[in-house]
Amino acid sequence: MTPPPSGPVCAGASQFASYPTFSSYVRARGPVLLRTARSLTANPCDAEDLLQTALAKTFVAWERIEDHRALDGYVRRALLNTRTSQWRKRKVDEFACEELPEPAGLPEPDPGERQVLHDAMWRAVMKLPERQRQMVVLRYYEDLSEAQTAEVLGVSVGTVKSAVSRALGKLREDPELAPVR
Repeated sequence: MTPPPSGPVCAGASQFASYPTFSSYVRARGPVLLRTARSLTANPCDAEDLLQTALAKTFVAWERIEDHRALDGYVRRALLNTRTSQWRKRKVDEFACEELPEPAGLPEPDPGERQVLHDAMWRAVMKLPERQRQMVVLRYYEDLSEAQTAEVLGVSVGTVKSAVSRALGKLREDPELAPVR
């Protein structure tokens, strides 16, 4: 990492000369900071760009940095913040292709196995106390919300939550459903 060239090529070159400590810092710590930047990106060229951006931010804040012993930490934070901003703004490219890249879905389970599981589940639900069974059926088979279930049964939402929680605990412990887990 070398400081920008002097002359008309770099608009801020005269300003850069006014910070000889920044120039010496970049020469001394540049390789170490570049390794840090490379650990944040997959491409070495992107790492160099990332470091240049972080160093530009550091240069702008050079007079405000009170403790120059903490410069590495300041530049590392600038690297991380810049990389996070780049990541958030990244462009997602779409490419047209003849074949869809998605894999074929999982094979459908055997209908016989599905029926065995269905029967085992209903036997386990039927073992629940009547009140818990009603709440489980309304919540999960009828797909009602907790508030709707409470309204249908004339109980509070908290009662539905606690009873369904206990019922699910019993279903998890049912030995007939053990192979499913």
